[in-house]
Amino acid sequence: MTPEVTFVGTATTVLRIGGFTLLTDPNFLHRGQRAYLGRGLWSKRSTDPAVTIPELPPLDAVVLSHLHGDHFDRVARRGLDRSLPILTTPQAERKLRRWGFGAAEGLPTWRAYELHRGDETLRLTALPGQHGPGLLDRALPDVMGSLIDLEQGGERRFRLYVTGDTLRRPQLAEIPARFPDIDAMLIHLGGTRIAGILLTMDARQGADVVELIRPRLTVPIHYDDYPVFRSPLRHFVEEARRRGFAGQVRTVLRGETVPLTP
Repeated sequence: MTPEVTFVGTATTVLRIGGFTLLTDPNFLHRGQRAYLGRGLWSKRSTDPAVTIPELPPLDAVVLSHLHGDHFDRVARRGLDRSLPILTTPQAERKLRRWGFGAAEGLPTWRAYELHRGDETLRLTALPGQHGPGLLDRALPDVMGSLIDLEQGGERRFRLYVTGDTLRRPQLAEIPARFPDIDAMLIHLGGTRIAGILLTMDARQGADVVELIRPRLTVPIHYDDYPVFRSPLRHFVEEARRRGFAGQVRTVLRGETVPLTP
């Protein structure tokens, strides 16, 4: 089966990789509902998710980059199966377990978690990320990227990098050094700004990270669902065209399913 992604909205996707199905960053608030971003800050959603929780396929795990209200909201907290493994940061694991998600698994950077089915192994490795600049990052939730490897019969068949809500930072350079030959990347964009401070990659930072990671395919997500997202998708597409890698970018609409192969 060709690896594929269904875009639900924000950073929420359904990934089908081999015999495994994953949900990323579950945000199921609807248009007009507010997401809590911490420190007394809220943002009102501008879009609707493409599906609801009851419409999801059977899941093997949830991949959660960090615990912000636009990545794990009150609808997800109320509606997701609490026995599902949630692969996330150690900081988020502690809170999720207090909420009753007993299978939450906190992964320090470079630590891996495996799922097995028949002769297939799906390995998720926690990667570095940094949500905010300088000391401000300490006031924000810990964030991780995720590397998802599919192995069949002991041989790697597919490699996906999900950036999480990171900025372009020097520690990202270690990712391609440790994990070359990345087939596809789901990149969190949006250029989120609060009080004028950039908290997620805008078009230029996103293009820099594409040039750093050099995936065969890049699929942008997390770009227009909240007013705090200030860098629209078209800016990234224009930047990719300017830098000469637009042919390796595949855009996806909410509710659309696209292959994760070039």
